[in-house]
Amino acid sequence: MIKLQLPVTEQDIRKLKMGDEVSLTGIMVTGRDAAHAWMIEENPDEIRDLLKGTVIYHCGPVVKKEDDEWIFVAAGPTTSIREEPYQGDVLKTYGLRGVIGKGGMGEKTLAALKDHGAVYLHAVGGAATLLAKSVVKVHDVIKLEEFGVPEAMWVLEVKDFPVVVTMDSHGNSLHTKIKEKSNEMANELMGI
Repeated sequence: MIKLQLPVTEQDIRKLKMGDEVSLTGIMVTGRDAAHAWMIEENPDEIRDLLKGTVIYHCGPVVKKEDDEWIFVAAGPTTSIREEPYQGDVLKTYGLRGVIGKGGMGEKTLAALKDHGAVYLHAVGGAATLLAKSVVKVHDVIKLEEFGVPEAMWVLEVKDFPVVVTMDSHGNSLHTKIKEKSNEMANELMGI
């Protein structure tokens, strides 16, 4: 297991390879459809320093408020491909070093990972309550009123958040390799 402290340098990210198991500790931010559209369409300056060198997590959390503190009850990944139209530009514009989600992303994002020194990190779907235990503290929430709980940008402090590199900064994609292998097997089974 490779332990990374967020924010992280491009140099450290470029050392990661497809298949590496990683444990993240530090500050990361959630962001889904509304957040990605807002980041590209409005280009807000107020989040630049926050995002530089960290990761964005495709997550629509389940949260509760105890006294004045937000607590993550569930923090499972959401399907990342929906962000494909935006992700490459978000990486470039904000200096992110990674994206966390499930299911992988497309060629545009893969190219951006290579060009800008970032990785796609796969979080295990179906383990939302377990992943929530890695959230030590909610530091802030951006656009809660406008976007609602699942779409808001939650600024999280995490400790030992477990992920796997499935798309690296060298142009490798485990998702593509699995799809190719699956197609080969399907063709073999069908006698094609």
